[in-house]
Amino acid sequence: MAQWVLETKKLSKEFRGFLAVSQVDIRVQKGCVHALIGPNGAGKTTVFNLLTRFITPSSGAIFFNGVDITKKKPAEVALMGMVRSFQISAVFPNLTPFENVRIALQRPLGTACHFWKPLSSLDTLSDKIMELLEAVGLQQLAHRPTVELAYGRKRALEIATTLALEPEMMLLDEPTQGMGAEDVERITELVRKVAAGRTILMVEHNLKVVASLAERITVLNRGKVLAEGHYEEISRNPSVMEAYMGSENG
Repeated sequence: MAQWVLETKKLSKEFRGFLAVSQVDIRVQKGCVHALIGPNGAGKTTVFNLLTRFITPSSGAIFFNGVDITKKKPAEVALMGMVRSFQISAVFPNLTPFENVRIALQRPLGTACHFWKPLSSLDTLSDKIMELLEAVGLQQLAHRPTVELAYGRKRALEIATTLALEPEMMLLDEPTQGMGAEDVERITELVRKVAAGRTILMVEHNLKVVASLAERITVLNRGKVLAEGHYEEISRNPSVMEAYMGSENG
């Protein structure tokens, strides 16, 4: 029997009469890379915001490892082991990658706001920081201001800060958005690397990336689940093809 690390039941969200997400059932298997795709306006980011509790469902339920998290706060969900990234890179631009990861590592220690402690008290984190930066290919850029990094490198840094929280499940929102081919390839390989031993749910427009990484795909259209299956099944589904062609034509 499959073990679902994340499950939604009839998840819906209405905004002032507009039903953005309608009766969505998603089940993500433990240790799987699961992609959430669909044309623009399909409701993908709204589903992400519902799952991580940044917005409240109008109806339905969300379960993480069998625990009902429908009414929990975002911080509570993150502490349970489900951590997300955002479409826009969420790192501190004026700090170095080393300092960004150090802040992420401080949170589980409860020292993130202990400004009266000397900086040397954090030296014990240095090895772990460099280990995480090496994992995402940023060890040579550890002490360069983040604002100077290329966009793809900033996205890699965001993944490093997410990994610092030791998540059981990572939600990646458009990890390759706005990237050139070289950065797309680098981030694709990085996601494949960090997926080992973890569960990943990703929203991604680049279908080549989806085909390369995802073991299971859920297609949304107009807030509803249109199809679900492996890439080969999805790519041949007439309803999916029509939804994407329709979005391209207007």
